[in-house]
Amino acid sequence: MKSQLLLLSEVLTDVGTLCCTSTSRDLKTITARVEGEGFSFLTIALPKFCDDFQKSLAEGQVSSTSFQGYRKKGYLPRFLSGFTSLVFDAKSGALLNEPSIDAIHSIRQVTLLFGKIELPCSDARTKAAMAKYVECEQQVREADKKLSLPDQADFLRIADLLFGTSRPKDDGQGSNPALFDAVSRDIYDGEIVPKHGPGSTADKLLGNQKYNQHLWTRRLEEVPFYAGEFLFPSWSHYDFDSPPVTWLDPGAELPVKVISVPKTLRTPRIIAIEPTCMQYVQQGLMESVVRWIERDDLLSTMIGFDEEAAGENRRLAREGSISGAYATLDLSEASDRVSNQLVRLMTTRYPWVTRAFDASRSRKADVPGFGVLRLAKFASMGSALTFPVEAMVFLTLVLLGVERESCVPLSKEALSGLRGQVRVFGDDLIVPKEYVQSVIKTLTTFGLVVNLNKSFWTGKFRESCGGDYYDGEDVTVVRCRRILPTSRKHVPEIISAVSLRNLMYFSGHWGVAAYLDNYLSRLIPFPTVGPDSPALGRHSFLGYDSEKECRNLHRSLVWAYAESSRSPQDHLEGSGALLKFFLKRSVEPSADREHLERAGRPRRVSIKPGWQPAS
Repeated sequence: MKSQLLLLSEVLTDVGTLCCTSTSRDLKTITARVEGEGFSFLTIALPKFCDDFQKSLAEGQVSSTSFQGYRKKGYLPRFLSGFTSLVFDAKSGALLNEPSIDAIHSIRQVTLLFGKIELPCSDARTKAAMAKYVECEQQVREADKKLSLPDQADFLRIADLLFGTSRPKDDGQGSNPALFDAVSRDIYDGEIVPKHGPGSTADKLLGNQKYNQHLWTRRLEEVPFYAGEFLFPSWSHYDFDSPPVTWLDPGAELPVKVISVPKTLRTPRIIAIEPTCMQYVQQGLMESVVRWIERDDLLSTMIGFDEEAAGENRRLAREGSISGAYATLDLSEASDRVSNQLVRLMTTRYPWVTRAFDASRSRKADVPGFGVLRLAKFASMGSALTFPVEAMVFLTLVLLGVERESCVPLSKEALSGLRGQVRVFGDDLIVPKEYVQSVIKTLTTFGLVVNLNKSFWTGKFRESCGGDYYDGEDVTVVRCRRILPTSRKHVPEIISAVSLRNLMYFSGHWGVAAYLDNYLSRLIPFPTVGPDSPALGRHSFLGYDSEKECRNLHRSLVWAYAESSRSPQDHLEGSGALLKFFLKRSVEPSADREHLERAGRPRRVSIKPGWQPAS
């Protein structure tokens, strides 16, 4: 706790110097509140302060109900008043004509520093999150019942326009096949290539063990995703060389295992671990869906899955903060509120897609404290199909909201006119400001919940995909993800602290970087290295250290620690090894020579000293 307070005091000193204001009283307030409330003041109360601050930025006025729990002078809290007074007028609470961008960034940096630190929530908060998961299920069912036939018809029409209609390519050479037609053809022609992920599964198979699985469901076999083609290198192995397949009827299928993982100390993130056979097929279907979306000249400008697409969301968010033309919307419990009935409606005219999505979807969930429940949602976080399918549903609803506001049926031409103005990346949505109220109403009608604390369409603040902007200026903060290490044995914490130091350095927090330099130097050798060096060291604009030269490669070396990890031993041979070869995505040999001897995520990460490349 003491080291976290010292770190925050360094941040306060840095931002106080930047904004030419004293922070001594702010530090006393923080210290007193932490003594009385514990670490939750830094991780829960301060982020709540930031929520009120950002809401005030959006509304252009500090509300009398904002900043509850803090003494006030006029409309502004005394806490951080040296910064808030550079943004708002203390007497009226109104936003200044030229608020200080540095002050806005400073307030956000101080209050959000520990907002997403990776620590387990209390048992009470975890139980409450599980109860919320079950409550969300009931709300999805209620939303399904309330959905009118006209709403369903409108949704299906827009979905068909997006995913069931071919469109000319931008270069005029041919046309983009309809997404659902292309995916249907992949399924019918046997072009879906399954894939195992690196993570855990509900049936506890890990690493190379997954290639020897022999559980298969009747639903998958009927698609047809044949066990003889998916579980074995060839039908001959299915017939003669391998143990028999264990067939699971729908009632005997394994449920997903619902667990909590750290998100914030306010609430954990709830995810579901899929059975091996389900995630195996989901990965193959996901690749087909994503591949055809990225090949579509229109859809690829509206739906994104990679870092480049996230950058487009950030670009539009920045532009919206300048012109006010775009709203950024954030959805609460986004994946858990996508109804399976809605997904079935979206694909209803494409039976191959409907059958494939349904067969690879787990129907039940084992929720701690509540037992095994039948799911109304399409899938929780944990299914490989969740991200692309929810993006398709969200895009359909956004465009339905646009249509209802414009009072003109959407056409191919109208869709092309929205290119570059509508973006969906997970639960981060960007829409033109003039349609935002209609879009929110439409999302709500279909059972989704817009997080108004993180959605912005008034004022000059916008945030999307990890990028935060005010009037075109980047006010994104650096977050501390783990508690600071106190021993060399605290390997994940050391790695995180090194990353934090370098992020603080490049964001201009020189004092914080210097403090972490001294802190880390007491634990490990901490030389200055280049950004591409594997060594755990400090990064700098001024070059890197060179302690000796490599005799063979003639490059600079430094004595430093480097991250080291190995996958667990997991021997694979026979038909399972042959199956793994056939499932490769490249004709090139595997880059990992030990992939048949070791597989899966490392069970632990260590750091080892040695001579490391300096750049």
